Amino acid sequence: MDKQRTIKQAVTVSGKGIHTGIAANLTFNPAPANHGYIFRRIDLEHQPTIKADVDYVTDVSRGTTLEQNGAKVMTVEHTLAALVGLGIDNVLMEIDGPEMPIMDGSSRMFIEALQYAGIQEQETPRHYFKLTSAIEHIDKDKDAEMRAVPADDYEVTVLIDYNSDVLGKQHATMKHIGEFKDEISEARTFCFLHEVEYLIKNNLIKGGDLENAIVVVDKKPAPELMNNLQQYFNKPQVIAEKEGYLNNIQLRYQNEPARHKLLDVVGDLALVGMPIKAKIIGSKPGHSTNVAFAKKIKNMIKEQRNAKNPPAYDPNQTPVYDIRKIERSLPHKYPFLLVDRIIELSDTHVVGLKNVTFNENFFQGHFPGNPVMPGVLQIEAMAQTGGILVLNTVNDPENWDTYFLKIDNAKFKNKVIPGDTLIMKLELLSPIRRGLCEMRGIGFVGNKVVVEADLVARIQRKESI
Repeated sequence: MDKQRTIKQAVTVSGKGIHTGIAANLTFNPAPANHGYIFRRIDLEHQPTIKADVDYVTDVSRGTTLEQNGAKVMTVEHTLAALVGLGIDNVLMEIDGPEMPIMDGSSRMFIEALQYAGIQEQETPRHYFKLTSAIEHIDKDKDAEMRAVPADDYEVTVLIDYNSDVLGKQHATMKHIGEFKDEISEARTFCFLHEVEYLIKNNLIKGGDLENAIVVVDKKPAPELMNNLQQYFNKPQVIAEKEGYLNNIQLRYQNEPARHKLLDVVGDLALVGMPIKAKIIGSKPGHSTNVAFAKKIKNMIKEQRNAKNPPAYDPNQTPVYDIRKIERSLPHKYPFLLVDRIIELSDTHVVGLKNVTFNENFFQGHFPGNPVMPGVLQIEAMAQTGGILVLNTVNDPENWDTYFLKIDNAKFKNKVIPGDTLIMKLELLSPIRRGLCEMRGIGFVGNKVVVEADLVARIQRKESI
């Protein structure tokens, strides 16, 4: 099974934001397993963090903006696309400004920096969202459409049509994510000359220049406009003798605009929160369409997790936590340790299992002639599994204890007997705050629900007991 990956060492890139014009230093830092992509605004008081999550998107007008904890980061899509393209799962990105450096308008320089830092495989398995049925999003106002169908890899095809004689109709395809670095990452952002006029008048591209964007010229502009652009970009000469590209810039690919739109799709769909296995088809995609589609995919992930369907369990799969790691993390020990494996773990859910055998000590006195696992111990097993979820939020879980505070809506629907494998899935009902964890737990044996309950647990440092 694929393992999660981070980088070996910190690496910094510097540049100005295309919209704000503010220079910023962006440092990629290694991060632990299940960390994901998180930004930290180190220029602000308390250095607030912003998770790369579609739920925190607040603006998609000329790029994708995230806002959380009173802080924002702008134009994140090219940076996130580079991380996805290199198969990097966990990175802390520290930035001392409000906007990602635009660099040359592509993901190339982020790719180069991350490769220089080196990529480190981690012990924890990577969990994919594998699409099982088609899903689509249609934006009639923008005449745009996104569609995803099941596939064994991450494929993306993009079609664009701006009714432009210069661009024509274009398409670009990435057959698998391994092609991103060499085939997609160098494609630069682009806009039309008439858009540049609007953006300048509205003070929106303070950091724009002819080195970080392709400007498409659909018709020969007036000399007055060319003089204005020459002054705005502080260039000795700005040329547009005919339809084509401003200053006769040479494209890196014949279909570079379509490839860049594909790059944006990869970056925006990174906000789903986990790697995807699906074939994505985008017709006239843009940030608003991409983000709306990402929300649909994330909702599908939530529905699948919340559905009363047992999680898939392959005994040949390397567990996220084996019994030794569980024993080091939880304060419980044999014979009261009731979790044998953790097979899934994210910042919002956990899946663990308990192999129930006739040798369990509680069977000696609980219905010895007809052994049944006590319901309270089923709840305890779920609580211990949830303890792994909340302990995953601290760096030294062995120095913390978990305490059970509350049980609500407990139901026991089927017996658990020797020979059964009890699979327990717990989802957060609300974000973990101050060590408090509210969870919804469901236990399965085979395809049957055997137990379910709402649980509240707390972690506390051992020294403070």
